[in-house]
Amino acid sequence: MFTDNRHPEKGVMSAILGCISVTALVVSVVFTYRDGGQAQIRYAAAALVAAIFSVAGIVLGIMSRFERDIFKLFPNLGIILNLLSIIFIVFLLVLGFM
Repeated sequence: MFTDNRHPEKGVMSAILGCISVTALVVSVVFTYRDGGQAQIRYAAAALVAAIFSVAGIVLGIMSRFERDIFKLFPNLGIILNLLSIIFIVFLLVLGFM
C-alpha cells in the first residue's frame, strides 16, 4: 500500500505507556494475591506510577489522534489500554473502600 501516512511518535509512546501500566497493575495485583492480600508499599508505588503513566498515555494518545495523515492503530491502542488501566485503578480504589 503506497501512502504518505505514518505512525505518530506520540501514539506509539501512548501504546507503550499503556502496556507498561497494565502490566504493572496486573503484576502488583498478582503479587498481592500471592502475599495473602497484604499489599506491600512497593506494589502500591507501582500502582501509583501506573496511574501517572496512564494519564500521560491518554493525553499523548488524544494529542496524536488530532494529527493528520497518520495510521490510527497506535493512538487507538494507547487510548484503550490507558483507559483500561484507569478503570482498573478506580475499581481497586472502590473495592478498597468497601
